[in-house]
Amino acid sequence: MRRRAFVIGSAALMAAPALKLSAGTGSMTGGTPLLDAAREIAAQPYQPNKVPLPAPFADLDYDAYRGIRPIAGKAGKLPLGPDYLADLLPPGLFFDDPVRVEIAGEDGFREVPFSPDMFTYEPRYFGDIPATSPGAGFSGVRLRHPLNSADVMDEVMVIQGASYFRAIGRAMIYGLSARAVALGTGGAGVEEFPRFTRLRLHAPQDGAVRMEAVIDSPSLAGHINMRVHPGDVTRTQVSLTLLPRREIADVGIAPLTSMYLKGPIRAAVSDDFRPRVHDSDLLFIRNGAGEHLWRPISNPAQIQTSAFGGDGPASFGLYQTPRHYEDFEDAEARYHDRPSAFVRPEGDWGPGAVILVEIPTDTEFMDNIVAFWRPEAPLEAGSEHRFDYGLDWTLAPPDASAELRIIQSRSGQEHDRPRTRRYVIDLAGPAEGLAPDVTALGNAEITGPSIFALPGERGTRVTFLMTPAGSEPVELRMVLRDDSGGAVGPVWLHRWTPTEEDEV
Repeated sequence: MRRRAFVIGSAALMAAPALKLSAGTGSMTGGTPLLDAAREIAAQPYQPNKVPLPAPFADLDYDAYRGIRPIAGKAGKLPLGPDYLADLLPPGLFFDDPVRVEIAGEDGFREVPFSPDMFTYEPRYFGDIPATSPGAGFSGVRLRHPLNSADVMDEVMVIQGASYFRAIGRAMIYGLSARAVALGTGGAGVEEFPRFTRLRLHAPQDGAVRMEAVIDSPSLAGHINMRVHPGDVTRTQVSLTLLPRREIADVGIAPLTSMYLKGPIRAAVSDDFRPRVHDSDLLFIRNGAGEHLWRPISNPAQIQTSAFGGDGPASFGLYQTPRHYEDFEDAEARYHDRPSAFVRPEGDWGPGAVILVEIPTDTEFMDNIVAFWRPEAPLEAGSEHRFDYGLDWTLAPPDASAELRIIQSRSGQEHDRPRTRRYVIDLAGPAEGLAPDVTALGNAEITGPSIFALPGERGTRVTFLMTPAGSEPVELRMVLRDDSGGAVGPVWLHRWTPTEEDEV
């Protein structure tokens, strides 16, 4: 699925007073628990949306879709409570499936009926607008909150497309996405995209806003309950309930989706004026054994799936570690201001693995990185499974409080040895008395591991050479050890995959 398909950029952010829904807008839903609604759906055969998208929303390109804008008081800037507004998003482009939207009021929840006259349409893209559009419905919701300034209702979260959502904290712009659940991601079969069919927005409490959704797909139904608290770090508390219709072995819990085109770990993949092009460059895991796994992301020559097993991670996330304009030299995309997102599981998720899927790409307009938790045991048909976790959107680096932490990873061809690559790993702080332990799983030779201080108290550098003896991927691992042989600091991991030039 193409990146940015699920959150289309908005017009300039605007301050606005709270506007009231008219008393006759929509019908009362009675507040039926959405988890019960999901259970009822799971007990029935899947019913896909078979109604094609009507005019004027059908067959839109990107520019035309951006020309549809919610009208304040109808679909735009609807009040949820103190300091929160909601925009209801139009269908079109990649968003064919309607989503029922319910908003809390004094007498319960009110479903907002869809109508084309809730939006304005850029004249150069649209002709006559029909009074009704049977089969059309909202495609999602945008939440607003005074995030950066008390008098500006900034975007803080967008929920749109399948079960995708993304959020930002203060001084951030949109980057990577999350979604409720992944099915078949990185596998040999066709990936399935469960979708939100019903969204319910609760009145804010204690500075946070709550959103519920019903999830449906051929393989499962489900329910997600999210409590969103925007700030310097926007914190999202998630409860996910899955109700499989069939046995599911390829499920992904708390999936994060991002983009990586190029960076210093594999810069030659794209001839580009920018030194880096990515929304995320690192998978960071605190595993159940207490290790801190530092896995730089790459744009591989072939699709790659990596698994990091254990009895439940303490946390995992996709991070954007460079934080200066000079790291990217892109004044428009502002990759240095894009958030990291990390998942903090709550309760016992049991045995399983963090899965990383890396897909080759030659463009920055495609999400090609996915990370999620996969339980070891399949989810049985007719069962019910709940996963609770925190999901934080932040600019902070991983392992920020650690005395010895990795700053960056780089690699490049050793010029006098065409099939040999040099790897460079820079760490913050001194590393006196430590030695690098570098191993390779695969047909490769490791030579010349060394460690030394960088000039100007810039930290410590570890470097080594890797020479593959074949054309199969090689798993690399580096850990620093003290005089007793004990591991100190993070565990650095990387998978080398051959390009056409590397084939033997």
